[in-house]
Amino acid sequence: MAPMLTVPLQLRFGDEDSYGHVNNARFVQFLEDARVRLLSESGGGSTFLQVSDPGHYTLVGRHEIEYLAPLNFSTEPAGVDVWITAVGSSSFTLGYAVRDTDASDAGITCAVASTTMILVDRQSGRPVRLSAAQRTALDQWTGAGVPFRRPRGA
Repeated sequence: MAPMLTVPLQLRFGDEDSYGHVNNARFVQFLEDARVRLLSESGGGSTFLQVSDPGHYTLVGRHEIEYLAPLNFSTEPAGVDVWITAVGSSSFTLGYAVRDTDASDAGITCAVASTTMILVDRQSGRPVRLSAAQRTALDQWTGAGVPFRRPRGA
């Protein structure tokens, strides 16, 4: 099994829309919560945030979400599996699976998603290369691509 982090999500009653399931706009926030947790977690070495300096920050370059099933409100936590799918020269991509439970390898996968993050210089606003230490921190979490049903760009 590829390394990944499962982040529990406590759903709120207000997350539901008039159709009785969690609104699609909330999923982007779920991905953000999972992404921040992964970047601050150690997979056995330094975290990405530990090896990043205040002169740089990351920006979202792309989100892609494929909804597979409704996510209904529950008092039991849902879960987001998050991992790294690719590391480029100044960017990296995360993969996600949003499930209706935080129990490992259980429940219904309600959505799969991908986010590309770009490392940017805080002063110039221009992309900068990831350092060797940042690559090592990301490599701890590297796994397979996101199993989208529809190929990217189709």
